Amino acid sequence: MRRGIALLAAGALALSVSIATSNDASALPPPRINDEAILGIEQLDGEVREMPRTLAEYGFFLDAAARSPAPGLIPYELNTPLWSDGADKLRYIYLPEGEMLDTDGDLDNPGLLQFPVGSAIIKTFAFGERYVETRVLVHRADGWVALPYRWNQEQTEARLALAGARIPITTPSGEEISYRIPNKNQCKSCHSKDGEIVPIGPKVRNLSFRWLTRMALDGHIKNILVKDPIEGPLPVGGSRMPEWNDEDASTEVLARAYLDVNCAHCHQPGGGASNSGLDLRWEQSDRFAIGVNKPPVAAGRGAGGLLVSIEPGAPERSILVHRMDSNDPGVAMPELGRSTIDRKAVALMRKWISEMGE
Repeated sequence: MRRGIALLAAGALALSVSIATSNDASALPPPRINDEAILGIEQLDGEVREMPRTLAEYGFFLDAAARSPAPGLIPYELNTPLWSDGADKLRYIYLPEGEMLDTDGDLDNPGLLQFPVGSAIIKTFAFGERYVETRVLVHRADGWVALPYRWNQEQTEARLALAGARIPITTPSGEEISYRIPNKNQCKSCHSKDGEIVPIGPKVRNLSFRWLTRMALDGHIKNILVKDPIEGPLPVGGSRMPEWNDEDASTEVLARAYLDVNCAHCHQPGGGASNSGLDLRWEQSDRFAIGVNKPPVAAGRGAGGLLVSIEPGAPERSILVHRMDSNDPGVAMPELGRSTIDRKAVALMRKWISEMGE
């Protein structure tokens, strides 16, 4: 994550330089992000390009190597990010001119930000200095579309990879893995809710107060403010997810935040694994629904012969830990997005369940 922050800082510096350059009367007008490419109505050489063949066609970045975001691209970080084999991630959002983000209407426990048509969410996965893939979610008139782009070896271009790919990678922990870029259908399996593609990362409760306040003051978010007599406008929402590395946060809070980010996009009503009966969302307070003393519905050999998802005080008898601690394709959870075991997360789950009362 530190590497991701450093890369973001470099991008922000490049952005400030580009803006300063644009203030020079003799300079050319700043480049614009390609709204038609986002909306899927771009025409090139007489052909409608609903799926731009390269990342560069969107105009999200000032350089072909995507190190410098274009004006209009807004970086963001998550308090607790989704874990993907230890990859760093550079995250940006784009809003069409004059449009704003909105909340989902639950101001006590705000969930996903609502993006207007014409928006885009851009996430680049990197190991060290090497960019591997950039995933683009574009919000079109008929819904969200998820498109993966694979970076070439020279790091000069990312091309559309509808079929996905396998790439040999050495992770930060030193493991040699076959990293998987998901194909277009696999993108759907994680981003699907009630049969429609939706974003899964940018939840209000998982974004920092500082970032939300800055966005509100800049006029990028509506319906999210209360007026504090001293501090001025502040984001509402009493339910906040912790930062993943917060050593002062309780074990339970960290564990629940991890499950919400890494598992709840499938394990919730309307999600791809809703038939499991597990609901791992942050706001779920029913212990049985999050798996406490809950028998599996159809886990098969994935259950490992264990009887319940979570047995209080007994992580070694809990299916949740068994599946997170496995790399067996028939056992491992999540099924997509990892080739290695998140050992820090497994240790956290063991501690949480060990401390759990009946």
